[in-house]
Amino acid sequence: MKKLITAAVFAALVSTGLAHAETKKIGVTPGPHAQIVEKVKEVAAEKGLDLDIIEFSDYVVPNQALADGDLDINSFQHQPYLDNQVASRGFDLVSVAQSVNFPMAGYSNRIDSKADIPDGAKIALPNDPSNGARALLMLEDQGLIGLTEDIGVKASVIDIVDNPHNFDFIELDAAQLPRALNDVDVALITTNYALDAGLNPVKDSLFREGAKAPYVGIIAVRAEDQDADWVKTFVESYHSPEVKAYVEKQFKGAITPTW
Repeated sequence: MKKLITAAVFAALVSTGLAHAETKKIGVTPGPHAQIVEKVKEVAAEKGLDLDIIEFSDYVVPNQALADGDLDINSFQHQPYLDNQVASRGFDLVSVAQSVNFPMAGYSNRIDSKADIPDGAKIALPNDPSNGARALLMLEDQGLIGLTEDIGVKASVIDIVDNPHNFDFIELDAAQLPRALNDVDVALITTNYALDAGLNPVKDSLFREGAKAPYVGIIAVRAEDQDADWVKTFVESYHSPEVKAYVEKQFKGAITPTW
């Protein structure tokens, strides 16, 4: 009887995919990306996919680690950032799905509104090309600067053609921007680092980025793996109703699902 029960349990595990669970390493940045993937891990486990979550403190290493085979997948970036890394470093990485939207916002410990930003203000922005361009485009959308026409996601500080308030732009590592708030007038911070520093983009920001499809978060893998079954399982798990409900409840509009 015991053997029959054991065989029945094994058959059930096989039918659900749990008897031969795969383990894949996923790279994330601390904070929301890591929190969301912890929930994805729960859903994926029920589909026979085990996730080993590895956190990285910056934006540079996760793509290198993925390209080198130290990771199987990552979730921390948007498409312009991946495109820049592929072009500049030659990585054979591709996006397989969107994840969540992290609107960038402007924060200050010195002033209470956009109208209070003084002439000559020190404005801190990310020093990586894609998020730096993102910050500049947001400032242009807010009517604070003007950029070279049609420069788009390739914008850099040298493309500022209209700076009527004589802002002083300071480029810093994205993870360091919250710490710079006592030293600058405004810092343009991505939501993952803002939330990690206790800042709520809905309540604490001077202004927020509009919905820009190019800056929606993505899930990336090596090109050779993009059609793998486990990748499809991961995306299904990420885009599940359980994960969507978690994001909406946990982040209350500061981060939004894209599915």
